[in-house]
Amino acid sequence: MGSYGPSIEENLIDDAIHARLELLRKSPCGREDDLPFFVADMNKIIQQHQRWRNALPGIHPFYAVKCNPDPKLLRLLADMDVNFDCASLAEIELVLSMGIDPSRIIFAHPCKAPSALDIAARRGVRWTTFDNSEELIKIQRISPKMELLLRIYAQDHTATINLSEKFGAPLEIAPILLEEASQLGLKIVGVSFHIGSGASDPNAFVKAVKHAKRVFNEGQSLGFDMKILDVGGGFDDIKFETMAHCLREAIAHEFKSRVTLIAEPGRFYASGFYTMVCQVIARRIQKRDGRNLPDMLYLNDGIYGCFSARWSENRVFEPILVQPRGTFMPAPREWKPHRYSIWGPTCDSIDFISKGVLLDQEIMTGDWLKFQDMGGKP
Repeated sequence: MGSYGPSIEENLIDDAIHARLELLRKSPCGREDDLPFFVADMNKIIQQHQRWRNALPGIHPFYAVKCNPDPKLLRLLADMDVNFDCASLAEIELVLSMGIDPSRIIFAHPCKAPSALDIAARRGVRWTTFDNSEELIKIQRISPKMELLLRIYAQDHTATINLSEKFGAPLEIAPILLEEASQLGLKIVGVSFHIGSGASDPNAFVKAVKHAKRVFNEGQSLGFDMKILDVGGGFDDIKFETMAHCLREAIAHEFKSRVTLIAEPGRFYASGFYTMVCQVIARRIQKRDGRNLPDMLYLNDGIYGCFSARWSENRVFEPILVQPRGTFMPAPREWKPHRYSIWGPTCDSIDFISKGVLLDQEIMTGDWLKFQDMGGKP
């Protein structure tokens, strides 16, 4: 069997990239040349949503807005009946400014600024999370009518970002917090957890669901109407169906009675939305102690921009040379594999994207490199 060529979507993305480059060539050395740009793929979002519906049909996604707040993305998700996980007042106001009803928002941050809590409550946001006593006191003082989800500690040691270091009440603390909420006259309606960004161990979901059920029972014993389970985010794209299967099985085993199920996927939806295109603004040929070292390529974006996942989670970025089209003549080059280190534009020596990239031809200053799956940040 022969190899498959580019998909229709990939060809359309390449067409959009070259249309943009044609515009840039009309004003060489313009300021726009110094800026990376993105091409968005709406079809990718629709495909991911269909995967979600197939694998987790009973869990309503609340997209994590912090991952990518592009209004076009938010509008598409809203039209597909996806709701929104907002972690800041700015995110809440952005979603509301699009005419989206506040009932479709969860303020999913366990430690909120008082002003954000006050404005969110007055704007009609109903649900929020907490994981500590101080937050309960704050909520009772500012927004006592909001419905609360207790965020419990959960962890997947395979996760690229371990959120449990910052949030989540330990299981032994949960009954104390529930009792305090009862004494304060607050309304607890469920439990939330997050096993970590980029998690890939299905057993982490199984353990977290068991713990959530235990907290459900403790809340019900205090008279709370426990009806919502928020299973968080962190869904690994490659292992999504496997993780989803284990999550479904765990919920079916632990929760025999009906419960409202929600989740907070972010990069699962957003990552494939953007292809990023960066220009090689400089190249440095290295010779040291008589040795030829990999040439250094400097791009117009780096770890202080859209490549922050390099340092935050050791993500490996794989550049693809944008091949010239039409009458544009590329600079003379060697048509054989070359190894490069790739750097961002700042003077900071930690601003590197990769130190060992093998490309199938020589790369020159002025070339453009594309990076796929750049639609979501940690």
